[in-house]
Amino acid sequence: MEREIAEETGWTVNAGPLLDMWIYQPLPEALPEGRVVIVTYGCTVLDPDIEPVVSHEHKQLGLFTAAQVPALHMPDGYKRSIGDWFARMCP
Repeated sequence: MEREIAEETGWTVNAGPLLDMWIYQPLPEALPEGRVVIVTYGCTVLDPDIEPVVSHEHKQLGLFTAAQVPALHMPDGYKRSIGDWFARMCP
């Protein structure tokens, strides 16, 4: 995971605890049997002063506060994991 994040953003991170796991069905109408296992971990950025980059695999990158996460367009499982990580890091 640490290597993947470095490749995708340019950031060096320390992968932390397992936060959650769930089954996600990205396109139920198009792929009724298509399911993905999602596993989320908390990570700490070791070089936060470095501006993250957008890899060739993505169109854009965003940094958000905990208060902004509920309004983002993403599966609820990700929102739960992000909320849990914020709660652990900023009690």
